[in-house]
Amino acid sequence: MRVLAALSGGVDSAVAAARAVDAGHDVVGVHMALSRSRAQHRTGSRGCCSIEDASDARRAADVLGIPYYVWDLSEEFEETVVADFLSEYAAGRTPNPCVRCNEHIKFSALLDRGLALGFDAVATGHYARIVERPDGGRELHRAADLAKDQSYVLAVMGAERLARSLFPLGDAPSKEAVRAEAAARGLSVSAKPDSYDICFVADGDTQGFLRERLGAQPGPVLDPDGNEVGTHDGAYAFTVGQRKGLRLGRPAPDGRPRYVLGTDPRTNTVVVGPSELLSVTELAADQTVWLADDVPAGRWTTAQVQVRAHGEPAAAQVRHEDDGTLAVRLQAPLRGLAPGQSVVVYAGTRVLGQATLTRAGRGALPVAAG
Repeated sequence: MRVLAALSGGVDSAVAAARAVDAGHDVVGVHMALSRSRAQHRTGSRGCCSIEDASDARRAADVLGIPYYVWDLSEEFEETVVADFLSEYAAGRTPNPCVRCNEHIKFSALLDRGLALGFDAVATGHYARIVERPDGGRELHRAADLAKDQSYVLAVMGAERLARSLFPLGDAPSKEAVRAEAAARGLSVSAKPDSYDICFVADGDTQGFLRERLGAQPGPVLDPDGNEVGTHDGAYAFTVGQRKGLRLGRPAPDGRPRYVLGTDPRTNTVVVGPSELLSVTELAADQTVWLADDVPAGRWTTAQVQVRAHGEPAAAQVRHEDDGTLAVRLQAPLRGLAPGQSVVVYAGTRVLGQATLTRAGRGALPVAAG
């Protein structure tokens, strides 16, 4: 196969490309330039798509003996991932930019361009496995190394793109093993720190980034009874479950800690209250991407759901509908869920589907979380 290997400049993508070469594929490396600031530099493990990353990707391609190109996808990245990030926070929701990047950039813009140029598949350094069934169907599964598993942020890709994807690191036993393999192959990125946090917020100050882009929008902080207990500079800077940085004028009457229960962009208010009000047992979601063609719509299915990239799966009953909605009944309550979060449905290690949370509540009386 002709394979387009996404080279980020990190160790994972370099080893994934090397494994694709070993598998006998005709591999071409491409680095996606996503930042509009070509002079951007990394700060330790923060940031990505910098000059250093592009240079590291080129050196990896040279070691592997494969052609290498840089594709400028910064406009697409700004118009989809960054714009979605800002609009979701402005609307009182909590987005996951890694999910949107995989959806719009790595498995849309990159794959679509690759297919137009005659490539058969895209290979990335994600930790996830693709399992082929006897009937030829493909299933997305968790990685062998559960500590590094990234299936949560890949579930949005859909069946058609899954059929055109390769994840060579899916069976890697550990990140340490991948680094050791990189060193043995002579790849200089073997000891390079992993990037983390939000890649386009290089200094890690998400609230500062939001204030810069969205501006100050002062408003009240209320308790569940509607009493003002503080003020804020922008409801967009608060997430459900947040405890620190609330700047409340006085403690709760009972002296207990208070948490963000929800935000309302229409009134520019933030509501805070005790932790027990964060617990929910039912979820509603939309924009469902369902990968399991053998699990029909309209039926309750026993499964597990994961609501954060590094969260624990929770036992649940789930039902997806043909209109793209998803309903979830949790076996045990979860806390701190906010609209905009990704809800990924699993059956063991297999990903059944993904949807975007719209509402979280308790029992038959759902309460808007944002």
